[in-house]
Amino acid sequence: MKILWAPWRMEYILSGKDKDCLFCIKPKENNQRANLILYSAINTYIIMNKYPYINGHLMVVPYLHASSFDKLSDEVLSELMMLTKYSVSCLRKALDPEGFNIGVNIGKAAGAGIEEHLHIHIVPRWAGDSSFMTTLGEIRVVPEHILETYDKLYPIFNP
Repeated sequence: MKILWAPWRMEYILSGKDKDCLFCIKPKENNQRANLILYSAINTYIIMNKYPYINGHLMVVPYLHASSFDKLSDEVLSELMMLTKYSVSCLRKALDPEGFNIGVNIGKAAGAGIEEHLHIHIVPRWAGDSSFMTTLGEIRVVPEHILETYDKLYPIFNP
């Protein structure tokens, strides 16, 4: 029998839901590494997903608290896409993935975990990185500690 070890998941399982928006609070705390913020721009920022599907799972988030695209200005939308492009470029340099899943979940029915604050997911992919475990067992295998991944990515995002 193989044992999967993901100790950071217990924090997620046991934690209560914050009343305040995570995406609004974290950039104001001025602790980029602890909050996994890789890059900050004028209207948006890039943050690592604390509970990733795989190493390098990022999110591009507007500072403005909005649940859908129609509530964002063209300037914010443009920067959101520019940082998505930048994230893909940096992930290619750092992790050499073979592909990417990029997407937005708008509304609970679409799978949004934080439905009140729009964000774009960027998930690097490699051939053979997923198997029946994610589909049937709802288990993800993340081979590297998230802060080790952060330390690899931060200097690439901030040369």
